[in-house]
Amino acid sequence: MALSFRETRSGGRHMESVSFSKGLEGVIAAASDICRIDGNEGRLYYRGYSIEDLAAHSSFEEVTYLLLNEHLPDKQELENFSARMRRSRDLDPHILDMIRHFPPDGKPMELLQAVVSYLSGYVEHKIQHSATCDCRNTLHQVVQMASVVAAYYRFREGKEYIKPDMGLSHGGNFLYMMRGTRPEPWEDAIMDTSLVLHAEHGFNASTFTARVVASTLSTCYSSISAAVGALYGSLHGGANEAVLRMLQEIGTIDNLEAWFRKTMEKKQKVMGYGHRIYKTKDPRAVIMEGFLKTLSEKRNDFTDYNMLKKLEEIAAHVLGSRDDPVYPNVDFFSGSVFKLLGIPSYLFTPIFAVGRVSGWLAHILEQRKDNRLYRPMSLYNGPDPRPYLYIGER
Repeated sequence: MALSFRETRSGGRHMESVSFSKGLEGVIAAASDICRIDGNEGRLYYRGYSIEDLAAHSSFEEVTYLLLNEHLPDKQELENFSARMRRSRDLDPHILDMIRHFPPDGKPMELLQAVVSYLSGYVEHKIQHSATCDCRNTLHQVVQMASVVAAYYRFREGKEYIKPDMGLSHGGNFLYMMRGTRPEPWEDAIMDTSLVLHAEHGFNASTFTARVVASTLSTCYSSISAAVGALYGSLHGGANEAVLRMLQEIGTIDNLEAWFRKTMEKKQKVMGYGHRIYKTKDPRAVIMEGFLKTLSEKRNDFTDYNMLKKLEEIAAHVLGSRDDPVYPNVDFFSGSVFKLLGIPSYLFTPIFAVGRVSGWLAHILEQRKDNRLYRPMSLYNGPDPRPYLYIGER
C-alpha cells in the first residue's frame, strides 16, 4: 500500500492517508549504490561486480576495499590496504582478558557485541561522534572481529591464544588462529571466499539496523554493535546451524523421502530453503555447493553433500513447482562447508558477522554521506480517547 501526499503552500507535504507494510516488506527505505539483487534471475552484485566474478578473482580484503571505497583497488592500493588490515589482526591484552573471563555459559554473539562496544574506547570520543566521522578509520579495529571469534573458541576449548599469521588471507588467518595449524591453500581460499559471499546483501535486518543507528550520528561502533545484536536474532542468523540439526534429525540418506513427506504433511519448513528476495536458487548457494563438493573430495566424506543434493532433488518436485516456489539459499550448504573446515556450529553466526562487517561499514558510510534521521510512523490501532478512572473507581 502507498502513502498519499499533497503539496502545501510552504513547499512541504501534507499526508492525506496512511497505510503500512508489516515488516517494511516492499518498502524502499533509501537509495543505495552498494548492492544490487535481482531476485528473479538469481543475481547479486557488489558495486556493480557480480558475486561470481568477485568469488572467483577477489580476496575478502579486496572486496572490503571495494565496498568501502566504491572501486576495485589497483595493485598498490590493495597492498597498502591489506597491510593495514593485517597489522590490526592481533588483539590487545585487555581484550584477551575480556574474552578469557567471559561467562562459560555466555553466547558468542553476546561476547562479540560487547567487544565491539569495548573497542570504541580506543577511538577518540569526539571524533567518533562527529557527523563527518569516516568509519574507514575504525576499520583497523573492527577487522579484529575474526580474531575475537577465534580467541573465544580457543579459550572456550581450554587452549591458548594464537597470534595471527600475516602471510595468510583474512579467512585463512581465522582458520589458523582458531585451529592452530596453517590451513591448506584450498582451505584458505574457501574460507576467505565464504567471507566474500557473506560480506553484503542489501537492506537486511542487521544492515538496516546499522543504518538506523548511524542516522542518529551515533558512533560507528554503536552502529556495528547494534547490527551484531540484530544478527543474533534467530530469524536473521543461525539458519545454517538449523540445517545441520535437520541433517542429524534425518539420520541417513535412506530416510530422506519419508522425512520430507512427513515434513510436508506437517507443513513444516525445510531448513536452508526460501528467501524474501530470491525467486530462484541463491547465487551464493551455487558457489557454496561447489565448495562443499571440493571439501567432500578432499576429506573423502560425502555424507552431507550427498544428503543435501538428494534433498534438493526431492524438494524440487514439490517446493519448486508451487505457485510461490522456494529454492536453496546460502545457508543450505554453508553449515556443512564450515563443518568440514573444522568449525563448530556455535561459531557459524559469529562468522557471518566477520564477513558482513565490511558491508555494515559501507552502509554506515553511505548513510552519513547523505544523512536523514530515520523516523517512520506507526499506525495506531489502540483504544479511542477515554476518561481517566481514579484507582478507587476501577
